[in-house]
Amino acid sequence: MGIRAKITPAKFSAIGAHAILILIAGVVLLPYLWMLLTAMRAPAEIFSSPFGLPHDLSFLFDNFRRAFQSVPMARFLLNGAVVVTCLLVLQLAVAVPCAYALAKFDFRGSKLMFGAVVAALCVPIQVPMLPIYIALAYMGALDSYFSLIFPFAVSPFAIFLLRQQFKSFPDEIIQAARLDGFSEIEIMARLIVPSAKPVIAAFAIFSITAHWNDLYWPLIVVSSETMATPPLGMLFFRDGDVGTDYGSLMAGAIVTVLPVMIIFLVAQRQFVRGLTMTGLR
Repeated sequence: MGIRAKITPAKFSAIGAHAILILIAGVVLLPYLWMLLTAMRAPAEIFSSPFGLPHDLSFLFDNFRRAFQSVPMARFLLNGAVVVTCLLVLQLAVAVPCAYALAKFDFRGSKLMFGAVVAALCVPIQVPMLPIYIALAYMGALDSYFSLIFPFAVSPFAIFLLRQQFKSFPDEIIQAARLDGFSEIEIMARLIVPSAKPVIAAFAIFSITAHWNDLYWPLIVVSSETMATPPLGMLFFRDGDVGTDYGSLMAGAIVTVLPVMIIFLVAQRQFVRGLTMTGLR
């Protein structure tokens, strides 16, 4: 009787909401649990009891060792790091001045340019891939870092996101900076960009996650193991003679997922703040 009196409708509703969220989280995390359990098992146990606990943890180290020995896993991770780092630097180098110009300068054709940016957001990335592939083939640039980076060097999403943020920056401060002798580059670098750090961090998370996990484009332009990115590298665990080694495959998948998870956890606060500032929820 006393316990019933303490559970108000609001508390009951909150408990129900948390129970539903925990259930959804469990469903989402189930594949990751299976991946972790598979990486801890001997090959003979993997399909006999998919969600049972492993009998011998020594296979955990053995699977991770074979993940690095059977394929050039370190090379895959290096390729992924080079691609996402170069892409992020190029995308910001292009997007910041473009967004600043579209947000703070009223020049002829500015609305048309912004319309082009919005239109580019509506075009699926698969549409221009065939002509880009043919151009890269004529240039002899396939199976290279250039072919992995070039199609994504300009990000319409980054321009749109930063333009929305830069528009809220007070014009009075920019005018005062100009009176103090600041050039437009100094205004952008010393005033505008620091005020948009959370938004830039949010975009960085989006960009790194999207290009680190991208399989579609690397599968088209990369043909050798030495240029494979982490998701594409997972395909090299297949062996035509002995089949796929699922233990080492899942160990490799864990190694592939970890960098993105660590980056997200480190930048989580800035990421959420950036989404809040831009109104994306």
